Amino acid sequence: MKLPFAESYKIKMVETIKKSTREERERWLKEANYNLFNLKSDQVFIDLLTDSGTGAMSDKQWSAMMLGDESYAGARSYYNMKKAIKDILGFDHFLPTHQGRAAENVLFSVLVKEGNIVPGNSHFDTTKGHIEFRKAKAVDCTIDEAFDTVIDHPFKGNLDLFKLESVLSTYPKEQIPMIIVTVTCNSSGGQPVSMANMKAVKKLAVKYGIPVCFDSARFAENAYFIKTREEGYQDKTIKEIVKEMYTYADMATMSSKKDAIVNMGGFIGMKDENLWKQASTYNIMFEGYITYGGMSGRDMNALAQGLDEGTEFEYLETRIKQVEYLGGRLEEFEIPFQKPIGGHAIFVDAKKILSHIPKEEYQAQTLGCELYLEAGIRGVEIGAILADRDPETRKNRYPALELLRLAIPRRTYTNNHMDVVAVALKNVYDRRLNIKHGFKIIDEAPIMRHFTVQLQKID
Repeated sequence: MKLPFAESYKIKMVETIKKSTREERERWLKEANYNLFNLKSDQVFIDLLTDSGTGAMSDKQWSAMMLGDESYAGARSYYNMKKAIKDILGFDHFLPTHQGRAAENVLFSVLVKEGNIVPGNSHFDTTKGHIEFRKAKAVDCTIDEAFDTVIDHPFKGNLDLFKLESVLSTYPKEQIPMIIVTVTCNSSGGQPVSMANMKAVKKLAVKYGIPVCFDSARFAENAYFIKTREEGYQDKTIKEIVKEMYTYADMATMSSKKDAIVNMGGFIGMKDENLWKQASTYNIMFEGYITYGGMSGRDMNALAQGLDEGTEFEYLETRIKQVEYLGGRLEEFEIPFQKPIGGHAIFVDAKKILSHIPKEEYQAQTLGCELYLEAGIRGVEIGAILADRDPETRKNRYPALELLRLAIPRRTYTNNHMDVVAVALKNVYDRRLNIKHGFKIIDEAPIMRHFTVQLQKID
Protein backbone atom coordinates (compact mmCIF):
# COMPACT_ATOMS: atom_id res chain seq x y z
CA MET A 1 0.00 0.00 0.00
CA LYS A 2 1.29 3.46 -0.92
CA LEU A 3 1.97 5.66 2.08
CA PRO A 4 -0.19 8.81 2.35
CA PHE A 5 1.38 12.24 2.00
CA ALA A 6 2.64 13.88 5.20
CA GLU A 7 3.93 17.38 5.89
CA SER A 8 7.68 17.97 5.73
CA TYR A 9 7.77 19.59 9.18
CA LYS A 10 6.70 19.02 12.76
CA ILE A 11 5.03 21.61 14.99
CA LYS A 12 7.11 23.32 17.69
CA MET A 13 4.89 26.17 18.88
CA VAL A 14 1.15 26.87 18.79
CA GLU A 15 -1.11 29.91 19.17
CA THR A 16 -4.62 29.74 20.62
CA ILE A 17 -7.51 30.80 18.38
CA LYS A 18 -11.08 31.14 19.62
CA LYS A 19 -14.49 30.51 18.11
CA SER A 20 -17.33 33.01 18.33
CA THR A 21 -21.11 32.98 18.03
CA ARG A 22 -23.11 34.00 14.99
CA GLU A 23 -24.59 36.89 16.99
CA GLU A 24 -21.12 38.18 17.87
CA ARG A 25 -19.98 37.98 14.28
CA GLU A 26 -23.04 39.84 13.03
CA ARG A 27 -22.31 42.66 15.48
CA TRP A 28 -18.58 42.77 14.71
CA LEU A 29 -19.13 42.79 10.95
CA LYS A 30 -21.63 45.65 11.20
CA GLU A 31 -19.19 47.61 13.39
CA ALA A 32 -16.52 46.99 10.72
CA ASN A 33 -18.82 48.53 8.07
CA TYR A 34 -18.79 45.13 6.30
CA ASN A 35 -15.11 45.53 5.42
CA LEU A 36 -13.30 42.36 6.48
CA PHE A 37 -10.02 44.31 6.78
CA ASN A 38 -11.58 46.22 9.68
CA LEU A 39 -12.17 43.14 11.82
CA LYS A 40 -9.88 42.58 14.79
CA SER A 41 -7.81 39.42 14.51
CA ASP A 42 -9.35 38.10 17.75
CA GLN A 43 -12.74 38.20 16.00
CA VAL A 44 -11.52 35.77 13.33
CA PHE A 45 -11.30 31.98 13.76
CA ILE A 46 -9.51 31.00 10.53
CA ASP A 47 -7.79 33.94 8.85
CA LEU A 48 -7.37 33.52 5.09
CA LEU A 49 -7.31 37.25 4.32
CA THR A 50 -3.73 36.96 3.05
CA ASP A 51 -0.68 34.74 2.99
CA SER A 52 1.52 37.85 3.26
CA GLY A 53 3.58 37.87 6.45
CA THR A 54 1.22 35.40 8.13
CA GLY A 55 3.27 32.22 7.80
CA ALA A 56 5.17 30.34 10.50
CA MET A 57 8.94 30.82 10.37
CA SER A 58 11.26 27.86 10.87
CA ASP A 59 13.59 27.18 13.78
CA LYS A 60 16.51 28.13 11.51
CA GLN A 61 14.88 31.44 10.68
CA TRP A 62 14.30 32.20 14.36
CA SER A 63 17.90 31.24 15.06
CA ALA A 64 19.08 33.57 12.29
CA MET A 65 17.10 36.40 13.90
CA MET A 66 19.14 36.02 17.08
CA LEU A 67 22.28 36.64 15.04
CA GLY A 68 20.95 39.81 13.41
CA ASP A 69 23.40 42.70 13.16
CA GLU A 70 21.56 45.96 13.86
CA SER A 71 24.31 48.30 12.64
CA TYR A 72 22.86 51.27 10.75
CA ALA A 73 25.32 50.93 7.87
CA GLY A 74 27.10 47.88 6.48
CA ALA A 75 25.48 45.29 8.76
CA ARG A 76 26.47 41.63 8.36
CA SER A 77 22.76 40.87 7.90
CA TYR A 78 22.70 43.04 4.78
CA TYR A 79 25.54 41.05 3.26
CA ASN A 80 23.82 37.76 4.20
CA MET A 81 20.76 38.95 2.31
CA LYS A 82 22.84 40.22 -0.61
CA LYS A 83 24.52 36.82 -0.95
CA ALA A 84 21.19 34.95 -0.83
CA ILE A 85 19.68 37.17 -3.53
CA LYS A 86 22.76 36.78 -5.72
CA ASP A 87 22.96 32.99 -5.23
CA ILE A 88 19.26 32.29 -5.76
CA LEU A 89 18.05 35.03 -8.14
CA GLY A 90 21.29 36.14 -9.75
CA PHE A 91 21.00 39.90 -9.15
CA ASP A 92 24.26 41.76 -8.56
CA HIS A 93 22.52 44.81 -7.13
CA PHE A 94 19.68 45.04 -4.64
CA LEU A 95 17.98 47.41 -2.21
CA PRO A 96 16.17 46.18 0.90
CA THR A 97 12.69 47.60 1.56
CA HIS A 98 10.19 46.96 4.30
CA GLN A 99 7.78 45.15 1.94
CA GLY A 100 6.76 44.70 -1.69
CA ARG A 101 4.74 47.86 -2.20
CA ALA A 102 7.67 49.85 -0.82
CA ALA A 103 9.90 48.21 -3.44
CA GLU A 104 7.39 49.25 -6.11
CA ASN A 105 7.29 52.79 -4.75
CA VAL A 106 11.07 53.16 -4.91
CA LEU A 107 11.51 51.53 -8.33
CA PHE A 108 8.53 53.22 -9.95
CA SER A 109 9.68 56.60 -8.64
CA VAL A 110 12.66 56.17 -10.96
CA LEU A 111 10.95 54.60 -13.96
CA VAL A 112 7.23 55.47 -14.19
CA LYS A 113 6.16 58.91 -15.41
CA GLU A 114 2.85 60.56 -16.27
CA GLY A 115 1.45 59.21 -19.54
CA ASN A 116 3.50 55.99 -19.44
CA ILE A 117 2.07 52.62 -20.47
CA VAL A 118 2.97 49.58 -18.35
CA PRO A 119 1.89 46.24 -19.85
CA GLY A 120 1.76 43.08 -17.75
CA ASN A 121 -0.27 40.09 -16.63
CA SER A 122 -3.14 41.18 -14.38
CA HIS A 123 -1.18 43.67 -12.28
CA PHE A 124 -1.56 43.23 -8.52
CA ASP A 125 -3.57 45.90 -6.68
CA THR A 126 -0.59 47.81 -5.24
CA THR A 127 1.26 47.56 -8.55
CA LYS A 128 -1.65 49.09 -10.45
CA GLY A 129 -2.10 51.63 -7.65
CA HIS A 130 1.50 52.83 -7.89
CA ILE A 131 1.21 53.07 -11.69
CA GLU A 132 -2.08 54.99 -11.66
CA PHE A 133 -0.95 57.22 -8.78
CA ARG A 134 1.75 58.45 -11.18
CA LYS A 135 -0.92 59.08 -13.85
CA ALA A 136 0.33 56.20 -15.98
CA LYS A 137 -1.74 53.30 -17.33
CA ALA A 138 -1.50 49.58 -16.58
CA VAL A 139 -2.47 47.43 -19.58
CA ASP A 140 -3.49 43.84 -18.89
CA CYS A 141 -2.05 41.41 -21.43
CA THR A 142 -3.05 38.16 -19.69
CA ILE A 143 -4.20 35.25 -21.86
CA ASP A 144 -7.97 35.00 -22.29
CA GLU A 145 -8.08 31.53 -20.70
CA ALA A 146 -7.34 33.14 -17.32
CA PHE A 147 -10.78 34.71 -17.27
CA ASP A 148 -12.69 31.43 -17.57
CA THR A 149 -12.56 29.63 -14.24
CA VAL A 150 -13.58 26.29 -15.77
CA ILE A 151 -10.79 25.98 -18.37
CA ASP A 152 -7.97 23.81 -17.02
CA HIS A 153 -4.96 25.59 -18.57
CA PRO A 154 -1.67 24.80 -16.75
CA PHE A 155 -0.27 28.34 -17.04
CA LYS A 156 -3.13 30.82 -16.76
CA GLY A 157 -0.66 33.48 -15.62
CA ASN A 158 0.91 33.66 -19.08
CA LEU A 159 1.02 36.88 -21.05
CA ASP A 160 -0.69 36.85 -24.43
CA LEU A 161 2.20 37.58 -26.77
CA PHE A 162 -0.08 39.11 -29.42
CA LYS A 163 -1.63 41.49 -26.88
CA LEU A 164 1.80 42.38 -25.56
CA GLU A 165 3.33 43.03 -28.97
CA SER A 166 0.31 45.14 -29.89
CA VAL A 167 1.12 47.41 -26.95
CA LEU A 168 4.86 47.43 -27.68
CA SER A 169 4.33 48.27 -31.35
CA THR A 170 1.69 50.94 -30.70
CA TYR A 171 3.64 53.16 -28.31
CA PRO A 172 7.23 54.49 -28.54
CA LYS A 173 9.64 52.66 -26.25
CA GLU A 174 10.24 55.88 -24.30
CA GLN A 175 6.61 55.66 -23.15
CA ILE A 176 6.94 52.07 -21.88
CA PRO A 177 9.26 51.94 -18.86
CA MET A 178 8.95 48.18 -18.32
CA ILE A 179 6.98 45.01 -18.87
CA ILE A 180 5.76 43.52 -15.59
CA VAL A 181 5.55 39.73 -15.25
CA THR A 182 3.86 38.66 -12.01
CA VAL A 183 4.97 35.19 -10.88
CA THR A 184 2.68 33.60 -9.85
CA CYS A 185 -0.10 35.86 -11.08
CA ASN A 186 -2.17 36.64 -7.99
CA SER A 187 -5.03 38.57 -9.58
CA SER A 188 -5.81 35.78 -12.06
CA GLY A 189 -6.05 33.18 -9.31
CA GLY A 190 -2.51 32.44 -8.12
CA GLN A 191 -1.78 31.07 -11.58
CA PRO A 192 1.78 30.38 -12.80
CA VAL A 193 3.69 31.68 -15.81
CA SER A 194 5.50 29.09 -17.91
CA MET A 195 9.23 29.26 -18.58
CA ALA A 196 8.49 29.29 -22.31
CA ASN A 197 6.29 32.35 -21.84
CA MET A 198 8.92 34.18 -19.79
CA LYS A 199 11.47 33.45 -22.48
CA ALA A 200 9.14 34.67 -25.23
CA VAL A 201 8.30 37.84 -23.30
CA LYS A 202 12.00 38.58 -22.85
CA LYS A 203 12.58 38.04 -26.57
CA LEU A 204 9.88 40.60 -27.39
CA ALA A 205 11.28 42.97 -24.77
CA VAL A 206 14.74 42.82 -26.36
CA LYS A 207 13.21 43.37 -29.82
CA TYR A 208 11.54 46.59 -28.65
CA GLY A 209 14.22 47.70 -26.19
CA ILE A 210 12.03 47.46 -23.07
CA PRO A 211 13.25 46.08 -19.71
CA VAL A 212 11.38 43.27 -17.93
CA CYS A 213 10.46 43.44 -14.24
CA PHE A 214 9.31 40.36 -12.31
CA ASP A 215 6.83 40.89 -9.49
CA SER A 216 8.39 38.09 -7.48
CA ALA A 217 6.23 37.63 -4.39
CA ARG A 218 5.53 33.98 -5.19
CA PHE A 219 8.37 33.14 -7.56
CA ALA A 220 9.21 29.85 -5.80
CA GLU A 221 5.64 28.59 -6.10
CA ASN A 222 5.82 29.50 -9.79
CA ALA A 223 9.00 27.43 -10.10
CA TYR A 224 7.21 24.48 -8.45
CA PHE A 225 4.51 24.57 -11.14
CA ILE A 226 7.13 24.76 -13.88
CA LYS A 227 8.76 21.64 -12.40
CA THR A 228 5.48 19.75 -12.10
CA ARG A 229 3.68 20.97 -15.24
CA GLU A 230 6.17 22.03 -17.92
CA GLU A 231 7.96 19.54 -20.12
CA GLY A 232 11.71 19.38 -19.65
CA TYR A 233 11.85 20.60 -16.04
CA GLN A 234 10.79 17.53 -14.02
CA ASP A 235 14.39 16.57 -13.23
CA LYS A 236 15.58 20.08 -12.37
CA THR A 237 15.72 21.42 -8.82
CA ILE A 238 13.63 24.41 -7.78
CA LYS A 239 16.79 26.48 -7.42
CA GLU A 240 17.91 25.55 -10.95
CA ILE A 241 14.52 26.55 -12.33
CA VAL A 242 14.59 29.85 -10.42
CA LYS A 243 18.05 30.62 -11.78
CA GLU A 244 16.77 30.22 -15.33
CA MET A 245 13.61 32.23 -14.64
CA TYR A 246 15.61 35.27 -13.64
CA THR A 247 17.80 35.20 -16.72
CA TYR A 248 14.66 36.59 -18.40
CA ALA A 249 14.30 39.52 -15.95
CA ASP A 250 16.22 42.79 -15.84
CA MET A 251 14.87 43.72 -12.43
CA ALA A 252 12.48 42.45 -9.78
CA THR A 253 10.39 43.65 -6.89
CA MET A 254 9.59 41.26 -4.08
CA SER A 255 7.33 41.15 -1.10
CA SER A 256 9.36 38.66 0.92
CA LYS A 257 6.39 38.11 3.23
CA LYS A 258 5.26 35.35 0.87
CA ASP A 259 7.87 32.97 -0.55
CA ALA A 260 10.67 34.02 1.80
CA ILE A 261 8.30 33.17 4.69
CA VAL A 262 9.01 36.26 6.83
CA ASN A 263 6.65 38.53 8.70
CA MET A 264 8.12 41.71 7.20
CA GLY A 265 10.53 42.56 4.40
CA GLY A 266 11.07 43.05 0.70
CA PHE A 267 13.62 44.14 -1.85
CA ILE A 268 14.40 45.34 -5.37
CA GLY A 269 16.81 43.26 -7.45
CA MET A 270 18.58 44.90 -10.40
CA LYS A 271 21.13 43.97 -13.04
CA ASP A 272 21.82 47.57 -14.05
CA GLU A 273 24.16 49.40 -11.67
CA ASN A 274 23.01 52.81 -12.93
CA LEU A 275 19.39 51.95 -12.09
CA TRP A 276 20.55 50.84 -8.64
CA LYS A 277 22.23 54.22 -8.10
CA GLN A 278 19.09 56.11 -9.13
CA ALA A 279 16.84 53.94 -6.96
CA SER A 280 19.22 54.28 -3.99
CA THR A 281 18.32 57.97 -3.69
CA TYR A 282 14.62 57.17 -3.37
CA ASN A 283 15.35 54.26 -1.03
CA ILE A 284 17.15 56.62 1.34
CA MET A 285 14.25 59.10 1.12
CA PHE A 286 11.41 56.61 1.56
CA GLU A 287 12.83 53.59 3.39
CA GLY A 288 16.19 54.07 5.08
CA TYR A 289 19.86 53.75 4.35
CA ILE A 290 20.77 51.47 1.43
CA THR A 291 22.04 48.66 3.67
CA TYR A 292 18.87 48.31 5.72
CA GLY A 293 16.09 50.06 3.80
CA GLY A 294 13.33 49.83 6.39
CA MET A 295 14.35 46.40 7.72
CA SER A 296 16.03 45.38 10.95
CA GLY A 297 19.13 43.21 10.81
CA ARG A 298 17.28 40.27 12.33
CA ASP A 299 14.59 40.52 9.65
CA MET A 300 17.23 40.55 6.89
CA ASN A 301 18.80 37.43 8.38
CA ALA A 302 15.43 35.65 8.54
CA LEU A 303 14.73 36.68 4.94
CA ALA A 304 18.05 35.31 3.69
CA GLN A 305 17.36 31.99 5.40
CA GLY A 306 13.77 31.98 4.13
CA LEU A 307 14.86 32.43 0.51
CA ASP A 308 16.92 29.27 0.85
CA GLU A 309 14.17 27.23 2.57
CA GLY A 310 11.43 28.56 0.29
CA THR A 311 13.20 27.25 -2.81
CA GLU A 312 13.33 23.64 -1.60
CA PHE A 313 10.93 21.19 -3.28
CA GLU A 314 9.85 19.39 -0.09
CA TYR A 315 8.73 22.64 1.52
CA LEU A 316 6.87 23.80 -1.61
CA GLU A 317 5.22 20.42 -2.10
CA THR A 318 3.85 20.50 1.45
CA ARG A 319 2.67 24.08 1.08
CA ILE A 320 0.91 23.61 -2.28
CA LYS A 321 -0.61 20.24 -1.38
CA GLN A 322 -2.54 21.95 1.41
CA VAL A 323 -4.00 24.37 -1.13
CA GLU A 324 -4.82 21.36 -3.31
CA TYR A 325 -6.48 19.65 -0.35
CA LEU A 326 -8.87 22.55 0.16
CA GLY A 327 -9.54 22.71 -3.58
CA GLY A 328 -10.30 18.99 -3.60
CA ARG A 329 -12.86 19.39 -0.83
CA LEU A 330 -14.57 22.22 -2.69
CA GLU A 331 -14.68 20.07 -5.83
CA GLU A 332 -16.45 17.38 -3.81
CA PHE A 333 -19.10 19.97 -2.93
CA GLU A 334 -19.26 21.22 -6.55
CA ILE A 335 -18.38 24.76 -5.49
CA PRO A 336 -16.99 26.72 -8.47
CA PHE A 337 -13.49 28.16 -8.21
CA GLN A 338 -10.59 29.07 -10.49
CA LYS A 339 -9.11 25.97 -12.12
CA PRO A 340 -6.52 24.61 -12.02
CA ILE A 341 -5.71 25.01 -8.33
CA GLY A 342 -3.12 27.74 -7.89
CA GLY A 343 -0.20 28.15 -5.55
CA HIS A 344 -1.17 30.21 -2.54
CA ALA A 345 -4.96 30.37 -2.46
CA ILE A 346 -8.29 29.11 -3.66
CA PHE A 347 -10.18 31.74 -5.67
CA VAL A 348 -13.90 31.04 -5.33
CA ASP A 349 -16.07 32.13 -8.28
CA ALA A 350 -18.52 34.47 -6.57
CA LYS A 351 -20.08 35.53 -9.85
CA LYS A 352 -21.35 31.99 -10.40
CA ILE A 353 -22.42 31.42 -6.81
CA LEU A 354 -24.28 34.73 -6.42
CA SER A 355 -25.28 35.27 -10.04
CA HIS A 356 -28.69 36.55 -8.91
CA ILE A 357 -27.08 39.52 -7.13
CA PRO A 358 -26.26 42.50 -9.39
CA LYS A 359 -22.58 43.18 -9.98
CA GLU A 360 -23.20 46.68 -8.62
CA GLU A 361 -23.81 45.08 -5.21
CA TYR A 362 -20.35 43.46 -5.11
CA GLN A 363 -20.81 39.71 -5.33
CA ALA A 364 -17.39 38.63 -4.04
CA GLN A 365 -17.57 40.97 -1.05
CA THR A 366 -21.04 39.64 -0.27
CA LEU A 367 -19.79 36.05 -0.39
CA GLY A 368 -16.85 36.93 1.84
CA CYS A 369 -19.12 38.47 4.46
CA GLU A 370 -21.44 35.46 4.37
CA LEU A 371 -18.51 33.07 4.90
CA TYR A 372 -17.37 35.11 7.90
CA LEU A 373 -20.86 35.07 9.37
CA GLU A 374 -21.07 31.31 8.83
CA ALA A 375 -17.91 30.29 10.68
CA GLY A 376 -15.63 33.23 11.47
CA ILE A 377 -13.49 32.64 8.35
CA ARG A 378 -11.96 35.72 6.75
CA GLY A 379 -11.12 35.86 3.05
CA VAL A 380 -10.67 38.82 0.71
CA GLU A 381 -12.56 40.16 -2.30
CA ILE A 382 -10.78 40.16 -5.65
CA GLY A 383 -13.50 41.83 -7.67
CA ALA A 384 -15.16 45.16 -8.39
CA ILE A 385 -14.22 46.83 -5.12
CA LEU A 386 -10.56 45.97 -5.62
CA ALA A 387 -10.77 46.92 -9.32
CA ASP A 388 -11.51 50.45 -8.12
CA ARG A 389 -12.68 53.31 -10.32
CA ASP A 390 -11.31 54.33 -13.67
CA PRO A 391 -8.89 57.19 -12.84
CA GLU A 392 -10.24 59.30 -15.72
CA THR A 393 -14.01 58.65 -15.78
CA ARG A 394 -14.28 57.78 -12.05
CA LYS A 395 -16.77 55.06 -12.96
CA ASN A 396 -16.60 51.66 -11.28
CA ARG A 397 -14.55 49.07 -13.15
CA TYR A 398 -16.21 45.66 -13.27
CA PRO A 399 -13.64 42.91 -13.92
CA ALA A 400 -14.33 39.73 -15.84
CA LEU A 401 -14.01 37.72 -12.63
CA GLU A 402 -15.55 38.24 -9.19
CA LEU A 403 -13.43 36.12 -6.87
CA LEU A 404 -13.27 35.47 -3.15
CA ARG A 405 -9.65 34.66 -2.38
CA LEU A 406 -8.95 32.24 0.44
CA ALA A 407 -5.19 32.73 0.92
CA ILE A 408 -3.57 30.03 3.03
CA PRO A 409 -0.71 31.09 5.33
CA ARG A 410 2.40 28.92 5.14
CA ARG A 411 2.86 26.22 7.81
CA THR A 412 0.09 27.80 9.91
CA TYR A 413 -3.15 25.78 9.70
CA THR A 414 -3.85 22.04 9.53
CA ASN A 415 -6.05 20.21 7.05
CA ASN A 416 -8.70 20.06 9.78
CA HIS A 417 -8.94 23.82 9.43
CA MET A 418 -9.29 23.38 5.67
CA ASP A 419 -12.20 20.98 6.30
CA VAL A 420 -13.92 23.66 8.37
CA VAL A 421 -13.44 26.17 5.55
CA ALA A 422 -14.83 23.74 2.96
CA VAL A 423 -17.91 22.80 4.95
CA ALA A 424 -18.62 26.41 5.92
CA LEU A 425 -18.45 27.44 2.28
CA LYS A 426 -20.73 24.54 1.34
CA ASN A 427 -23.26 25.76 3.89
CA VAL A 428 -23.18 29.22 2.33
CA TYR A 429 -23.41 27.70 -1.14
CA ASP A 430 -26.45 25.63 -0.17
CA ARG A 431 -28.31 28.72 1.06
CA ARG A 432 -27.05 31.05 -1.66
CA LEU A 433 -30.52 31.78 -3.07
CA ASN A 434 -31.58 33.09 0.34
CA ILE A 435 -28.92 35.81 0.06
CA LYS A 436 -31.06 38.49 -1.58
CA HIS A 437 -28.82 41.56 -1.68
CA GLY A 438 -25.25 42.74 -1.40
CA PHE A 439 -23.79 46.11 -0.41
CA LYS A 440 -23.40 49.71 -1.46
CA ILE A 441 -20.37 51.90 -0.79
CA ILE A 442 -20.88 54.75 1.67
CA ASP A 443 -17.26 55.90 1.91
CA GLU A 444 -14.12 55.15 -0.12
CA ALA A 445 -10.56 56.36 -0.63
CA PRO A 446 -9.65 57.87 -4.02
CA ILE A 447 -7.24 55.01 -4.79
CA MET A 448 -6.84 51.40 -3.55
CA ARG A 449 -10.19 51.78 -1.84
CA HIS A 450 -10.64 48.11 -0.91
CA PHE A 451 -8.41 48.38 2.17
CA THR A 452 -10.53 51.03 3.93
CA VAL A 453 -13.88 51.08 2.09
CA GLN A 454 -17.03 51.37 4.21
CA LEU A 455 -20.13 49.52 3.10
CA GLN A 456 -23.80 49.43 3.95
CA LYS A 457 -25.98 46.37 3.62
CA ILE A 458 -28.82 46.64 1.11
CA ASP A 459 -32.08 45.37 2.59
